[in-house]
Amino acid sequence: MRFEIMRLDEVDGTPVDSTVVDAASVNRIVQQAASIGQRLWIRPAETTAS
Repeated sequence: MRFEIMRLDEVDGTPVDSTVVDAASVNRIVQQAASIGQRLWIRPAETTAS
């Protein structure tokens, strides 16, 4: 499964940038964000039907 992770603005919480990663990478990114107090929004990435 893939997830979209959006970094949120410190002031108003609007998304600043986003990246799509696999499930194995989510924990690492969350740990990094937590260590510097960064706010994230994580949601399942949209998938295209084949």
